[in-house]
Amino acid sequence: MKLIATYLIGLIFGVGIALSGMANPAKVLNFFDIAGSWDPSLIFVMGGALITTFIGYKLVFGRAAPLLEEKFSLPTSSAIDARL
Repeated sequence: MKLIATYLIGLIFGVGIALSGMANPAKVLNFFDIAGSWDPSLIFVMGGALITTFIGYKLVFGRAAPLLEEKFSLPTSSAIDARL
């Protein structure tokens, strides 16, 4: 079941990238070309992704446990060291 969920998530991500036109390198490069033919559409794609991620995190972490696991597997250490 986890493999199917992983495949579906990747498929949805890929379809989103393709529909938004971000699979076209020229479109992404035009976003960084501020002095030339600037294309701000990447900002809207990133904004949509940010809103979707925010809602997703609220829904997932509002549950007692993930759908396909017994418990959340989160890091316990908050130390920042040289290895990081």
